[in-house]
Amino acid sequence: MVIDDYDKAIKYYQSILAFELIEDTDLDNGKRWVRISPSGYKDFALLLTKAKTEGQKKAIGNQSRGRVFLFIQTDNAIRDFNNYKSKNVAIIREPSNEPYGTVFVFQDIYGNLWDVIQP
Repeated sequence: MVIDDYDKAIKYYQSILAFELIEDTDLDNGKRWVRISPSGYKDFALLLTKAKTEGQKKAIGNQSRGRVFLFIQTDNAIRDFNNYKSKNVAIIREPSNEPYGTVFVFQDIYGNLWDVIQP
């Protein structure tokens, strides 16, 4: 995922979304290998990549052109919704019951849209 600042992104995903920092390796010249994961999902990780070029900077928060970008499966969507709401996470779509489960949509600090789904 393209971001603007490693430390800002790590802080947000850890403190607000309760993600775990899996790896943060310095690669020299300002580059880092930073992987984060939703709590309890060590088999899955997102790689945070700091934008360098103007084109990359324009992609921050718009990697999916306004569509939901990422999906998180949960065992309790209402708990997670209330938790995110209490931390002032931008809720785009309130929880609803769909044929496939309970779902809500939030927006992260970069503008990426996420579905949280409880099957």
